[in-house]
Amino acid sequence: QVQLVESGGGLVQAGGSLRLSCAASGSIFSINAMGWYRQGPGKQRELVALFTSGGSTNYEDSVKGRFTISRDNAKNTVYLQMNSLKPEDTAVYYCNALIQGAPLGYVRNYWGQGTQVTVSS
Repeated sequence: QVQLVESGGGLVQAGGSLRLSCAASGSIFSINAMGWYRQGPGKQRELVALFTSGGSTNYEDSVKGRFTISRDNAKNTVYLQMNSLKPEDTAVYYCNALIQGAPLGYVRNYWGQGTQVTVSS
């Protein structure tokens, strides 16, 4: 079984910073893509930042220049550094990964349980 475990959410004032972490564990052969989505109140889930299977990064337009995605391949962990937070960033943030499991090699899409980020004005 593969699990994604997130941490780092919380309450912060506008202009503040938070750092989210997501660690993948279990029978992993390779991680093809990994990143973060969010779902705000009354909104659909949207992509925030992602490492693609080719290793490049994609960011949602509203977070460009404020959020930075990084990773530690040795730890199967991805991070999201969020700076200059705004009230509209308030959402549940979900880690997502496309993982090829071991030993059979099936590729599956996995989600973390979500972590709440609340930005007060």
